[in-house]
Amino acid sequence: MRFAIIGAGLAGLTAAYEIHKADPAAHIDVLEAGERIGGKLFTVPFSSGPTDIGAEAFLAARSDALEFFQELGLGDSLVAPSGAKSQFFAGGTLQEFPAGGVMGIPATPPAGAADAPFEWTPGSDISVGALVRQQYGDEIVDSVVSSLLGGVYSSTADDLGLRASVPALAAALDQLAEAGQPVTLSAAVKAVEAQRAATKKTAETRPVFQTFKGGYAELYEALAEQCGADIHLDCFVSAITKSGAGFAIKGGGEGIYDRVILAVPAPTAAVLLRDLTPAAGNHLKAIKLASSAVVGMHFDDATGLPENSGVLVAVGEPGITAKAFTFSSKKWPHIAERGGALIRASFGRLGDEKTARMDEDALVDAALDDLQTITGFDGRAAGLSEIYVQRWFGGLPAYGVDHIQTVAAARAEIAVIPGLEAIGAWAGGVGVPAVIADARAAVQRLLQLPTNS
Repeated sequence: MRFAIIGAGLAGLTAAYEIHKADPAAHIDVLEAGERIGGKLFTVPFSSGPTDIGAEAFLAARSDALEFFQELGLGDSLVAPSGAKSQFFAGGTLQEFPAGGVMGIPATPPAGAADAPFEWTPGSDISVGALVRQQYGDEIVDSVVSSLLGGVYSSTADDLGLRASVPALAAALDQLAEAGQPVTLSAAVKAVEAQRAATKKTAETRPVFQTFKGGYAELYEALAEQCGADIHLDCFVSAITKSGAGFAIKGGGEGIYDRVILAVPAPTAAVLLRDLTPAAGNHLKAIKLASSAVVGMHFDDATGLPENSGVLVAVGEPGITAKAFTFSSKKWPHIAERGGALIRASFGRLGDEKTARMDEDALVDAALDDLQTITGFDGRAAGLSEIYVQRWFGGLPAYGVDHIQTVAAARAEIAVIPGLEAIGAWAGGVGVPAVIADARAAVQRLLQLPTNS
């Protein structure tokens, strides 16, 4: 059996690993257009220690991901954060996030908010921003909710569909409507809080987030080493066509493949599917991508840096360019042991290509200026010893309203072609555990197909 996987990011490498585990005799080619593996996971070798410039943590509540990491032999590399809390910057001041709630949406309406019962059809969708503005007003959306969501999705609350980005809250609204109870935002938030409290009582106690002591390179390098695949870098695939019962790939690979997995962003998948299923491509074109930039900085002296894990910035905060800062040396004890201060500055949201494309020196200056304005920490005086700037063009899919239906429609069209799958953050969800689970499920579907398909 011959497999071609387009893309050597987390999704593609996970798929290759799962195929090899199930069928060690399978021939697997991983075709990557870039010059390295890992995709949006990227660990940079600072002299102070490995530093993640892409994703830097995962939700440890996903036991399937933890079991997967153990299987790869990475269990001893997992580390937990310090427990330091984050803050948000709004109205020119640093503030504490409200306790409880869901993604910054409190269970108690702000003063003056009506939070009146509204019509809700189970299964329907709305943008997070539209819902919270309608019930709680504009201020909490722009100052708190969008800053939290922006840290995860690089999009504002108005760009994100409720059902895809805050599914627990959408489910709570469904349940209220189905039970014939008054549907309000506060009641739905309280329902989510109650459910989490009940789960916490019965679930194993573990940190909310974890990461790898040596950075995410430990994960993608372990997958590459154990996947049994031939990984081809700088291999740009321009087209995929049917050839008998198999697939021919233009621009990479050799011969005819029995199975093909697209592990690329939605717009790229749309282009590659044009000869196989243009209908699927039309759905995928509707998925927007957010660009961003990350500036990693190591300082010799940490004096004056707040004892927090980081700061999220309200949308449209005057005079501030950055959207967030992660104080990695405060957040992660294993990084604190290196000495000094390690800080990541993040820039860019959906529709803001200009910020992601700023000149490198301008980005660094903005990071230092904003850091000092927000926290008082003078990075220039602290001794800036290392810098790395990484731009993520089209780095994250924006989960707009009806995103779930869009993905389902695209996958329904793809499923018509036996032996073809498309995976990635656009399909399975943002976050390392979600991407891994989606890739593993796709491989299982492929392996269950008849060999003569």
